[in-house]
Amino acid sequence: MKFLYVAPRYHTNQTDIMKGLVEHGHEVCFISHYAAIIEDYSYVVPVVLGYSTLYKLLDFLYVKVVHRKDPTAIVFKIQHGFPPIGRLRRMIYDFAPDVVILRERSVYSMAAYYFCKKKGYPCILYNQNPLWSEPEKTDFAHRLVNRFSPKMRMTPVMGEKKPGTSINENDYFVPFVMEPRRMPQERSYFAEDTVHILCIGKYEVRKHHLMLLQAVEKLKDRYGIHLTLVGEATNRFQKEYCGKVRAYVEEHHMEDMTEVKANVPREEMAQEYLAADLYVIPSTLEMASVSQLEAMSYSLPVICSDTNGTACYVEDGVTGYRFRDCDQADLEEKLERMLSHRERMKRMGAAGYQAVVEKYNFENYFDTVMRMRGRILEEK
Repeated sequence: MKFLYVAPRYHTNQTDIMKGLVEHGHEVCFISHYAAIIEDYSYVVPVVLGYSTLYKLLDFLYVKVVHRKDPTAIVFKIQHGFPPIGRLRRMIYDFAPDVVILRERSVYSMAAYYFCKKKGYPCILYNQNPLWSEPEKTDFAHRLVNRFSPKMRMTPVMGEKKPGTSINENDYFVPFVMEPRRMPQERSYFAEDTVHILCIGKYEVRKHHLMLLQAVEKLKDRYGIHLTLVGEATNRFQKEYCGKVRAYVEEHHMEDMTEVKANVPREEMAQEYLAADLYVIPSTLEMASVSQLEAMSYSLPVICSDTNGTACYVEDGVTGYRFRDCDQADLEEKLERMLSHRERMKRMGAAGYQAVVEKYNFENYFDTVMRMRGRILEEK
């Protein structure tokens, strides 16, 4: 079959999905708005189609002039950027896909959906809004956007069943795909009698590198700890924050027990996971991270925030712990639970590996996408 993806970028959380499709004999075309610094093209090389000339001018004015001091301004294009229409149409029609997966309800995706709908190509919306969610807004703007977006939606975020939330009949939970990387019996733990903690995340304030450093600092005299921070620092805001993290390490004399790494190539990340004993993702406002799942695939226990969209991948007390969002004291408490019981850490790592094998495999992803496609064709 032919699979077409249209998304802002070719994210690393798509790598194992692309691997599964290619290895099962399917053809994939991935159209992205832009390319990031760290991407994995082992199985699929995306076509970076970019934006129309007019939008590039508007984006320059928005990011570099009007909002030049706002680090979040660069994401404006994800929702509002519009494509080179002629090139997008030709690519879609030349490829003639059997199924189309469009990322977000954006101007870019709505343009792609319009062309696909004219030809009758089955389209699925992919976003990271929770499966369990409150009813959609019904004002004119939201109704208009929904009208020009696919009806069927898939999400890797389960959300929380609570008063006021429900599951739309056209929404499906399709978790990230992660291949098992290293069985617990095939790896070692606690080198030099030390617990090696790994944290991966862009150098942004919301990733809470400093909060993790402060928590580790309070525990370092009671436990043998080594902390490795790995993240992207490509734009000026990320570089400034990375500088603050490095400065904290130096000012608090933590150089012997802390490494701060930036822009580590994707092919070197396996070494980081295999050198670790515990994975911590302390960030807030995290819609759906895949790194904790990758850590589980290397048989690592995980600590993450309870508001992380994919916190449901970490079974509290079984494959790791969830701490209260932005609560340093609770993060310290969960860290100490881990550090004080190394055998339990290894059991949690093994349970995480088994969860990856059973729940987060390509077959589950593919079967659900095919069910959604079947419904679209039936309803036509």
